[in-house]
Amino acid sequence: MAKDASPNNLIAFQGAPGAFSDLACRTAYPDMVTLPCASFDDTFAAANNGTARLAMIPIDNSIAGRVADIHHLLPESGLHIIAEHFQRVDHQLLAPKGAKLADIKTVRSHVHALSQCRNFLRQHAITPVVAADTAGAAGEVAALGDQTVGAFASTLACEIYGLDLLEADVQDNEHNTTRFIIMSKEPTHPEAKNGRVITSFVFRVRSVPAALYKALGGFATNGVNITKLESYIVDGSFTVAQFYADIDGHPDSKSVQLALEELSFFSREVKILGVYPASSFRKG
Repeated sequence: MAKDASPNNLIAFQGAPGAFSDLACRTAYPDMVTLPCASFDDTFAAANNGTARLAMIPIDNSIAGRVADIHHLLPESGLHIIAEHFQRVDHQLLAPKGAKLADIKTVRSHVHALSQCRNFLRQHAITPVVAADTAGAAGEVAALGDQTVGAFASTLACEIYGLDLLEADVQDNEHNTTRFIIMSKEPTHPEAKNGRVITSFVFRVRSVPAALYKALGGFATNGVNITKLESYIVDGSFTVAQFYADIDGHPDSKSVQLALEELSFFSREVKILGVYPASSFRKG
């Protein structure tokens, strides 16, 4: 039976069909239809204008670190974080039908995928070639049909583009995982008593001594765990930093209320991006 492809059942992602973001969508929301978008701006816009109900956004990777541009786009996206998903990233060596590992001379993929498979490339004397993304590289290899050219991509890309899987799970590190946030135009309001909750927010501080120390002191004194803290410059003078933070806890709990009050006193423009259930992937 074909899936419902109405806007209310679409989940948008950045990349070509078969990208790891596409795989994350299908894993987390198997009953929904995925909508590929050319850019992150387009992905946010699809969920904002009603083209899709949800947007799957990669925020950081256990090896490569944070995803560029996302933290700048989140505060102005008009969307709310409603869930998180941790997707294991297993890179497969894909090639045109009939190709053998010994035939492969070059491999195309995203720069991060190539760096995450350095040992395999070195071991087999294969030359890496940077492509825009993993799934796009798989599509290029399928269209080219050259048995000396392969791609590092997902099993989903292998299926979509009709390629052969020559070697499975060729990444250097077993813990290669990407954290995604799922965003919607409408926020969710999980109950504080219904299990572990993550609250995500952004705030700004002036570049003066002890500004961050004072802003975050309330989390320490109230026993609130900060699980993620990222900073980035938001003006050309390099004097104003914006911070993205995830904390363990619900804004309705007394300890988080007190911590956020103290944060507001010592910082500017505190904006909650989402309150949502913690993934079962999280330990502790």
